[in-house]
Amino acid sequence: MSWLLLSGSLIVLLSSGAVLGAALGLTGMLLLYFQANGATPLAINAAWNMLTDFTLSAVPLFIFLGEILLASGVSKRVYNGLTPLFARIPGQLLHTNIAVCTLFGAVSGSSTSTAAAIGSVGYPELKSRGYNTSMVVGTLAAGGTLGLLIPPSLALIIYGATQNVSIGKLFIAGMLPGLMIACAFSLWIVIRSNIGKPVTPLSKDKMDWSAVRRGILEIWPLPILIFFVLGTIYLGIATPTEAAALGVVASIVLGMTWGDLSLLRLWEAFKHASLMFAAIGMILIGTAILSQAVSLLGIPRAALDAIGGFGLGPYGVLLMIVFVYIVLGCFFDGISLLLMTLPITFPMITGLGFDPIWFGIIVTLLIEIGMITPPVGLNLFVLSSISNNDVDLPAAAKAALPYWLILLGAVGFFTIFPGVILWITQWV
Repeated sequence: MSWLLLSGSLIVLLSSGAVLGAALGLTGMLLLYFQANGATPLAINAAWNMLTDFTLSAVPLFIFLGEILLASGVSKRVYNGLTPLFARIPGQLLHTNIAVCTLFGAVSGSSTSTAAAIGSVGYPELKSRGYNTSMVVGTLAAGGTLGLLIPPSLALIIYGATQNVSIGKLFIAGMLPGLMIACAFSLWIVIRSNIGKPVTPLSKDKMDWSAVRRGILEIWPLPILIFFVLGTIYLGIATPTEAAALGVVASIVLGMTWGDLSLLRLWEAFKHASLMFAAIGMILIGTAILSQAVSLLGIPRAALDAIGGFGLGPYGVLLMIVFVYIVLGCFFDGISLLLMTLPITFPMITGLGFDPIWFGIIVTLLIEIGMITPPVGLNLFVLSSISNNDVDLPAAAKAALPYWLILLGAVGFFTIFPGVILWITQWV
């Protein structure tokens, strides 16, 4: 009966056009009232505990940090600084999109912000140089997903805070997989540049090493910002929340001295960040209520027992969960999907004996896949808009398909070799 009420309520409320957070919260309230003997006061406690969680306060700070970097024009300086480094590699400046998205992801924590910041600089620049526009959009959409995996990551912060998993260990665990996937993206660019129709302009210029040195020296402030955000966490100097606050202060100073940040742009960034967190906060409250109800009623354990009857085994259940995430990724944005599903999937996965830190990286990869999966792939929408619809949504999705397959392959690889994710966490 609990499963029927859970699924039925979600389907009815979501199909009615209700806000996702409200749909989740109302579903939790219905479960508490009808299935838990009217225990609806627990919903108030769950929401209060969620909103007063110190760790979770890092989320609005990292959103604000990303908006400051977007408003300050820092991404343009970083992009121009790294451009000479890739001038003679097969694929040329398409690699710049991946490299700059990787660096930007190391301070912004948001996939969409990374795609928007680098896309607004990279797309017009590469289009004017004669690059294949679909290929440009594909690399930017894929590179933007790295903002969700490479620390600091909003997805990992929310995952850790809501499921009581060490955020510091999640950040450390996400670094190597993020860099490996970035390298895999660049490898595909090299392969694609050597087969089929040309995607880059013909260039016979020699590598200008003096320009490379000047470009790298030009982006010297960025490592300082990365240290404030990540170095302070890894060295044990600051918690993720404190590091986020340090990053906000450093980004304001950096934006006003090195970038084009003004008080007006800072205010606009604050407003955008507030609106974004308000939407996420609503979902967080709904998720907290639903999690309370689901946990109280033992729904995940009942699901495990039911699935166990099919004889699927732990990896069969995992495969089923992966499939569900891929399907739902077609219809929900990443953070919403994460918050909506964790009350069910996290207890199921940990109940099967999988490591919670490993699952945090895997579920983040699955969310990244959703960011470039139509019809709701946000990165595709953002970059299609930046291109003024020169590359429409179907063309953007087609261009992003190889990177979609790389991300899916990464899920399989890290499932077969979980030690790649977990080895470094044993030392902290």
